[in-house]
Amino acid sequence: MVNWTLGPDVLLLEGLKVSPKSSVPAFVLLLIIYVFIMVSNVGLVVLITMERSLHEPMYLLFCNMSINDMFGASTIIPPLLADVFVPSSQRYIRYVDCAVQAFCGHLHASVVHTVLMIMAFDRYVAICRPLQYAAIMTNRMVVKLSVWAWAAPLVMVLILVGLSVRLSRCRRTVFNPFCDNPSLFKLSCENLLVIHIYGLSIAMGTLALSVCVVTLTYLRIAVVCLSSKNQALNHRALQTCATHLSLYIIMQLTGGIIIILHRFPHLSDHRKLASILFHVVPPALNAVIYGLQIKAVREKILNILNRKKKTVLPMK
Repeated sequence: MVNWTLGPDVLLLEGLKVSPKSSVPAFVLLLIIYVFIMVSNVGLVVLITMERSLHEPMYLLFCNMSINDMFGASTIIPPLLADVFVPSSQRYIRYVDCAVQAFCGHLHASVVHTVLMIMAFDRYVAICRPLQYAAIMTNRMVVKLSVWAWAAPLVMVLILVGLSVRLSRCRRTVFNPFCDNPSLFKLSCENLLVIHIYGLSIAMGTLALSVCVVTLTYLRIAVVCLSSKNQALNHRALQTCATHLSLYIIMQLTGGIIIILHRFPHLSDHRKLASILFHVVPPALNAVIYGLQIKAVREKILNILNRKKKTVLPMK
């Protein structure tokens, strides 16, 4: 039961459903994943920032992905860790904190799409218009694309969460591991038609735009590679595009599973687990895939490790 003496703006959060025996393994696993996400993405951003040879649009644009991954993981994982050992009947959260978490979670999910779109545009210009690449992908253009990748989702999600926050509340229990927009508007007994229409519109619109941009971009790249006899160009296109497509497929699979499970109410527990994985799996894999797949980044990491070994050996 909710402790009603805590005030009208306090909610009961379902949180992560684990048995007492599974609490410690779940906590350790989430903590390890979170530390790995933060260390790998911070390391990649620092490497790209410090190495002047990596100050190219492709790598600078990817910094948006790493920053967003850290942002999304920090939005979801620490609160889950804090509640693992708290009894489910005592997992309270303030309504304001719930709304902020919902805003940050949806912002992270939206920015994933926009960042992958600007990265696809960068690959298109590099492969299909190589002679004009330097003139098009200037520092100013990189900044503009990065700002758009964050500003557009920021406005859309702000409106989305704002529509839910304005509603009156007749319930106090959030049946989800963490707060999201559906959790907010399900607390209300008012007519939710406007929210459903707007939420579905921006979700489907963002997804459709993302799929169209990435599909058309890579179809064009494929045509250029097939018509070109330049093996070096084809190898470079395959290497960089495979990395980008891997990130995109991982994001679409984890997000698609959540959408599919929404259609099966009896699988609500599976959907809740999938929603956590969406904020955990891609951030944990993106830096690894990008860092190991891109030759320039991989070589810089190996050079740094070799330099450290040489400085340690004389001390022995």
